[in-house]
Amino acid sequence: MRKFKELIKKSLFFPIAMWLLSRLVIVIAMLLIAPLLPAPQNGIAATFSWNVFSAWDSIWYQIIATFGYGYTNEYGQSAVAFFPLFPLLIHLIMSFGLPFEVAGVLLNNLAFLAALIVLYLWVEENYGTHAARWATATLAWCPYSVYGTVIYTEGLFLLFTTAALRAFDKQQYLSVAFWGALSTAVRSPGIALIPAFLFVSWKERRGVKAYLASLAVGLGVLVYSLYCQIKFSDALAFVHAQKGWRSSAGFDWQGWWYNLMLVVIGPVNAQSGHIQDPLHPLLFTFSIVSGCLLWYFRSKLSSPKLIFGFYLLNLILWLLGGDPYIKILLVFGGIYFLWLSRNKIPLAAVVYGFCSFLLILNIGNTLSVERYAYGIVSLSVGFGLLLARYPRWGYAIMSFFAILIATFAIRFSQDLWLA
Repeated sequence: MRKFKELIKKSLFFPIAMWLLSRLVIVIAMLLIAPLLPAPQNGIAATFSWNVFSAWDSIWYQIIATFGYGYTNEYGQSAVAFFPLFPLLIHLIMSFGLPFEVAGVLLNNLAFLAALIVLYLWVEENYGTHAARWATATLAWCPYSVYGTVIYTEGLFLLFTTAALRAFDKQQYLSVAFWGALSTAVRSPGIALIPAFLFVSWKERRGVKAYLASLAVGLGVLVYSLYCQIKFSDALAFVHAQKGWRSSAGFDWQGWWYNLMLVVIGPVNAQSGHIQDPLHPLLFTFSIVSGCLLWYFRSKLSSPKLIFGFYLLNLILWLLGGDPYIKILLVFGGIYFLWLSRNKIPLAAVVYGFCSFLLILNIGNTLSVERYAYGIVSLSVGFGLLLARYPRWGYAIMSFFAILIATFAIRFSQDLWLA
């Protein structure tokens, strides 16, 4: 019993603490600060109620959990576009008498906590305690972890994909099939696990069990497809329904170019097509030149000064570029970082990350791509290893995350679009 208590204290205290502290910031921002603020333009006034946790996609999950699936063949927005496991579990919790908002918040938060614990255990097993702590802190404090508290699928998806990757790393193939199938029943990007596991199975000559487990990951989407065929006579209804949100698939060159222009020259200039506001591009140029000079003279600066300089420049770029800056940084910066980390983190996590980014970049638009990128747990593993080596940089990044996470929480409670 004593050893068990010591194990619990050692393995679970840190992820629970990170979950509790980060969720506390979000709850205070949404329930205490946001209701004191006036209603923003294009938003609503936040209230001290469970309703602040439900907006945008949450409404679709409420419809499914309460009334079931609907589908229009006219390619309008339909509930069938949203995968079934999350609303099904909410429906089961609601059967105990809880309202939708309470059931959804409870499910997502507990799942997110479990995801942090699984991530911590996985990284600790391979790289030690320091890396595990930084990986967990990154996942918990990243501003898009707001979606691990509101009524979205992030908690479940992170839990199932992380558990599947850990099981594959440990060659526990029944667990791989189980967790992987659950991930594809929550969200379609879970299918990125399949090519990742198949490639590593071939690369490492793992045998027939590994191949079968890899293919079994697709059972979640296969069962949902069968349901759509039976109920709507369209096995790909969830694919066709996506046309209600995007007209076609593929890389959205125009969307990414516009986001880049919003960061570089500013919204006024980007919308008008010429320079009306010269201050924005001047400030952006100053920030980039200052960053290059800081890097060039880094050997002549003390570590605290260098960190503070880059922290300040990053803050300026965020104030200038806003959401498009975070979007570009998280997606394209994430791809570059994953490439740099390819020899340090498990191969399955690397391939899964690249397959996930390939899906993200070909969905046909740039909406929500930063949220999908946050759901790639491979990035958190890589950051855990990096920040364990450079903890001072980690503290600066976490403080920046804390600012963003409170800001994002307030915006969500005001029904403003995040991702």
